[in-house]
Amino acid sequence: MAKWGEGDPRWIVEERADATNVNNWHWTERDVSSWSSDLLRQLLLSVRVEGPEGVCQVTDINKLEGEASINNRKGKLFYFFEWQLKANWLGTSCSGVKYRGTVDVSNLSDENNEDDLDISVSLCRDQPSTPLLDLMKRSGIKEVRKVLGRYTHELKSEFSQGMILPTADGQKSSAPALSTKNQVKTCKTQISSSTKSSSSPSPCSTGVRISTCSFLLTETFLTSPDELYRTFISQEFAQAFTRSAATLDGWRGGRFQLLDGSISGEFTDLVPDQRIEMRWRFRSWPNEHYATISLELVDQGDETELRMVCRGVPAGEEETTKEGWRRFYFQAIKQTFGF
Repeated sequence: MAKWGEGDPRWIVEERADATNVNNWHWTERDVSSWSSDLLRQLLLSVRVEGPEGVCQVTDINKLEGEASINNRKGKLFYFFEWQLKANWLGTSCSGVKYRGTVDVSNLSDENNEDDLDISVSLCRDQPSTPLLDLMKRSGIKEVRKVLGRYTHELKSEFSQGMILPTADGQKSSAPALSTKNQVKTCKTQISSSTKSSSSPSPCSTGVRISTCSFLLTETFLTSPDELYRTFISQEFAQAFTRSAATLDGWRGGRFQLLDGSISGEFTDLVPDQRIEMRWRFRSWPNEHYATISLELVDQGDETELRMVCRGVPAGEEETTKEGWRRFYFQAIKQTFGF
């Protein structure tokens, strides 16, 4: 038996802050099926394509079956996932006629890369022939392939944090992890190219500090500030522009939940017809992590300019968050109410 302190350093547990499983050297596994399901749903619902034929967008997910896990052995990460997906899309022709169809993905797994995915689109049986099907085959499949590639990237970069544990002196194992070029670095704050980051990283429920970023968006609506203000704080209006059930308490401290729980938060400050501030999150973000959002409504005569400042978005989620706001808030409000 080796003397105290002379054994294999991977097994000297007193050098670990928690005195167990040095650097996760033994096989460890993290089930990420729930996180994957939420992210896949969010990404697929962002698919929208336009062309001379009209506009097509994914409206809901009616099949999302599978599992995913991240495994660590000797400081190396291994990813296992397999999913079968089926979504509905709605196409609107230039003349305003609507058509319904489906998107099927049968082989999203760790054995296939983005280009190998088997993706098919079709019209529902009761739908007549339309050029919108060609639009989905030409552009829609590419967009679906793109967002599914983003899922695998997020799985292998953002969500794998913590699988290789630090030692007591804060250093991680020297063994390289797979596909971690874009790993989030702890105790630092990523700075957006157009905005400043928050002064300190935000903690998630596990106590791990995550990198965050900030961004600005502006949008013009053909309505008055008071009408636009009511649109954001009214449950009836929220259900109309999201086309789904919503719970929303339009007062300071009031909670809200939209898109079947994919979005939730709390109003922290309301200045009627002028400003809305809230804590806001996507369901796929780290537990209990919220961004801080401020919406300023500026009267421009016949128009209202909305100036949005978003702070505390998890690093790597900036573009998804921007796209979500543009599509599920700004575009949806304009299409629903004619603003």
